[in-house]
Amino acid sequence: MFDEIRVLTHSSIRIAGKEILYFDPYNVNEAAHDADIIFVTHEHFDHFSPEDIAKLKNDMTLLICPASMKDRLEESGIDWEHTELVEPGDELEVDDIKICAIASYNVGKQFHPKENAWVGYLVTMNDTTYYVAGDTDINDDIKKIKCDAAMLPCGGTYTMTDKEAAELALIIEPKLAIPTHYGSVAGDAECGKRFADAVKAGNPNIEVSVRMEY
Repeated sequence: MFDEIRVLTHSSIRIAGKEILYFDPYNVNEAAHDADIIFVTHEHFDHFSPEDIAKLKNDMTLLICPASMKDRLEESGIDWEHTELVEPGDELEVDDIKICAIASYNVGKQFHPKENAWVGYLVTMNDTTYYVAGDTDINDDIKKIKCDAAMLPCGGTYTMTDKEAAELALIIEPKLAIPTHYGSVAGDAECGKRFADAVKAGNPNIEVSVRMEY
């Protein structure tokens, strides 16, 4: 179950369903040029990497990113015709894939302020709903998320800690929880295991997958 999800590294995620989706491609090893949609959550270097987008895009790739990034879009190499700008709360549908932009921000930290209107994404494809949180802390905008699979940052410093990410998983109760954003830019290599242990202790019915590729 959920074999279509790959965490490539850090917060770089590939989901292969009826279309090939990438989220925040970063340190991509393979120049696959197979992306149908590339989602960017915000403009920090480990989430918006034009060099990595170039390895995945093709002539038909759609780029979805926050409206606050419009002045940087030329860097992506994807033209305006194939770009959608979103703000928190926006909803759109692309080839029967339902997409909702979810507010993603820090609470008590300055790295990802709410006023930047950066986002995570709630995406429904093949009757499965995926939540890719982006860089965020627990906040009122995400506590009501309903999804089948949740990819949650747990490295601390810039995002939730593994304990806080596990707390969010227990609040929103996905079928599958996957820790991200640790082991390189922030968070030690054991963050994923601590996240998994905390989630399983709180709710053994939630599947946890710690399978980041490097």
